[in-house]
This record gives sequence, structure tokens and C-alpha cells, in this order.
Amino acid sequence: MGDILVGTCSWTDRELVGSGWYPRGRRDAEGRLRHYAERFPVVEVDASYYALPGERNSRLWAERTPDGFVFDVKAFSLLTGHPTRGAVMPDGLPADSRDPAVLDEVWARFRAGIAPLREAGRLGSVLFQFPPWLRPGPRAEEFLAQCAERTRGWPVAVEFRHPAWWLDERAEHTRALLAGYGMAAVAVDMNRSLPSSIPPVTPVTSPRLSVVRFHGRSTAWGTGSKEDRFRHAYDDAELVEWVPRLWSLAERVEEVHVLFNNCCGDAAVRGAEAMQRLLGQSPALAEGVTPSVNKRLDG
Repeated sequence: MGDILVGTCSWTDRELVGSGWYPRGRRDAEGRLRHYAERFPVVEVDASYYALPGERNSRLWAERTPDGFVFDVKAFSLLTGHPTRGAVMPDGLPADSRDPAVLDEVWARFRAGIAPLREAGRLGSVLFQFPPWLRPGPRAEEFLAQCAERTRGWPVAVEFRHPAWWLDERAEHTRALLAGYGMAAVAVDMNRSLPSSIPPVTPVTSPRLSVVRFHGRSTAWGTGSKEDRFRHAYDDAELVEWVPRLWSLAERVEEVHVLFNNCCGDAAVRGAEAMQRLLGQSPALAEGVTPSVNKRLDG
């Protein structure tokens, strides 16, 4: 039976910082991370999608968290085919993913930025969240093959945003494709009534890892402001339906990462706390102690 690690998709989100979840005396950069890591064993680094991660920050993150804590790092936008602002490109490089020299340099910078986490054994995965316009087909598969070559030896998780990847007639091919590269498939929970909704499937494509991301169930997914898209507070009834699925995943992989991305106020951390409770886990409140990751009592 693998471990189930529950956390959120950021510990620095402005809405979370402003919600009051962090106590007085723990609201600086170091204090926030230490406070978070006392309660959860995993976190997703969302900022690395918007700007390349730096070696110094990665080293500090490893130093400020207890043994066993891991970071899932979101791939930089240029590497997943998303639009990228020129202002965040290193050394004034153009935000041009078609220029091989630019891509080589950005990949090298990203690799160097996460190296301290890899060296410390704190890199849980690198999340490649592909854009909704990446439809299944030969060009998309070639892009995926290029990413696989660039990330050989890394723990990689893949989230497709176009629903066709996981529709019945395509799902087995997608599963086999990711399994061939050793990439972990990302399952999602979201509003299921929209044309862009991803089916709530839980394919296993890597024996090491499965990832489940809870986006919230807002009907504004894909439209409106960030607050509109992610404004959702999970209740127990919505979460409990996932509990047997998570146990089933844990029976087939070494580790399951359960990450709440409903980043509006403190909704993500409250959802993660509720999921820990439903799984029979309890956070450790002592300084420097990794939260317990309990196994199912009958497992």
C-alpha cells in the first residue's frame, strides 16, 4: 500500500496569505513555509509556471522543510506551450518556443533551478499541465515525446486540459502513451457539466506516482477571473466520494499526491485538512515533524 500525501497547489497564494490562516509570527517567507510543512507533507510550486525557478529559492525550500516533505514543481509556461511574457524570460531572451536556442536555454535554466530539490530528495514530481488547445494527435504526441526526452530521469506528472485525451475511445491510447514514457497521469476533480470538463478518470501510468488535483467545481471554469474560476469550498460529501478512489490508487502506486487547487481564500487548505481527516490522517503540530501519512486500518 502506497502513501497518500495531501497538500495544496501553493503556500504563497495572495488570497491564502490574506485569509489569516498563517498565524502572527509566521507570515514571513520562512515562517509561512515552516507553518505549512508542519501540517502537510507535499506542496505544489505554482510560481514556477509564471517565472523560472531559482537555485537559491529551491535550496532554501529544502532547508526549511522536514525530512520526507516533497515539492511538486509546475513546469514553466514556455515548456508546456503556453503564452509567456517576455518580462519573465531570462537575460532578455524572446518568448519564442519555436527557436531551438531559446528552448535549450530555458530548459537548462529550469533544470538548474530545480536541481537543489532533486539533490535533496525533495522533488516529488514536475507537473506538465498542457493547455486546452493541445488536442490528441500526431503533433501533440511529438511534443510529448520531446518533453519526455528533455526530462529523462525526472519524476514527471502530466495533466491534459483537453477532455478528448480521456474520452472512452481515446483513454487507453493515452494511458499507454504516458506509461511508455514513465509519466504519471494526473486525475482531476472539477465541475463535470461543462464542454471543457475533464472526465474524473484515475488512470495509473507509473508504478511510482499518481496525482489527483482538486480544481473546485465552479461553473466559471475557463472564464472570468481567477477568483471566479476557483471559488469553491469542498464539503465532506464531495470529498468522501474520492476516498475509495484514492485508496485504490494507493494499492497500485508507491505514492499518491492529492493537491487542492481551489485557491480562493483559505478554501484549498481547508479542503486539504478535510481530506486528511476523511483518510484518517492527522497533521503533526510540532516544529520539524512531518505530518503522519496513515495507512487504511484494514490495509
